[in-house]
Formats: sequence, C-alpha cells, structure tokens
Amino acid sequence: MNTTPTSPSATASLRPQPVEYTPYFDRYISLVTGNDVLAALEDQRRQTLLWLSGRAEAEGELRYLPDKWSLKEVVGHINDSERIMSYRALRISRGDQTPIEGFEQDDYVRNAPFAQRPLADWIEDYIAVRRATLSLFRNLDEAAWGRSGVANNNEVTVRALAYVIAGHELHHRKILEEKYLRSF
Repeated sequence: MNTTPTSPSATASLRPQPVEYTPYFDRYISLVTGNDVLAALEDQRRQTLLWLSGRAEAEGELRYLPDKWSLKEVVGHINDSERIMSYRALRISRGDQTPIEGFEQDDYVRNAPFAQRPLADWIEDYIAVRRATLSLFRNLDEAAWGRSGVANNNEVTVRALAYVIAGHELHHRKILEEKYLRSF
C-alpha cells in the first residue's frame, strides 16, 4: 500500500464517476473538458472576466426574450449557485453527514437585487465568489475530495460538486454568448 500523500491537485484531477452524483448533474459535468477541475475553474475565471469586461451597463439589462433573466440576473444566478455548491462541498468535505436542502433558483433570482446594482458590482461579486471557491478546493486534502453526502435528496461527492460548479458556469456562459450577445 502506498502511504505517500497525494497532493490536492492530483486528487482534483480525477474526474467524478457517474456513481458520485445524480444523473441531472451530468449536463454540467460533461461540459468540463480535461481532468483538472482546479485549472478549469481558474481558466474560466479569466475567460468569463474577459467576456464580461467592457460590457455596457445597458447590456446588463438585456433579456433575449421578455420572460428570460437579464444578463445581470444570469451572472447573479451563477454567483448564487456557486456559493451554494461550495457550501455543500465545504460541509461534505468536513464530514458533515446532515442532509443539505435544495434551493429554488427562480426564487433566488426573483428576490435578489440584481436590477438595483450596476453590472460592475455583479462582476466584482463573481470575482470574490470564484476566489473563495478556488481557495476552498485548493485547500482540501485527498480524503475530502472523495467524501460524499446528501444534498437535495441526492448523494454527491465533493469532487462532483467542483465539476458541477465549473460546468454550471460553462452552461450559462454558452447561453450568454449565443443568445444575449447575439440579441444586442
């Protein structure tokens, strides 16, 4: 048996297996290329900031259809979801076996002050959230990455949650690039 500790980044480079998450999450996890989720999260941070930088405030109010979220609401949703998934990862990584409740994304967006703040504020929020997420995952030990717990009535590992965060952002960035940018 090898007792040499593996670095967290080596452990993070293992892709989650389908038994580590509910099939719903495959829609996000499958979008993440490569096997290093920490590098993917860092690369996304740069790409998303580049895409968002220079956006006019009017673009923050853009909706590609009247009943769809504004660009600011999408960025806020990404931030809220990342916070929630990171919170889940923190609790599970520390061995907390208390089931974690789900959340209703539409209620979060409806009750958030996204329209009341400038787009630049939500971009700054994104930066802060992503830095905190990266700090959390970079500081996990090998055992933490494989721990599992129950969130929203489904078993999930910390590793899977990291990939969900990365894939969720990719999912929404694709929508922003294809539907919002085209519409403006």
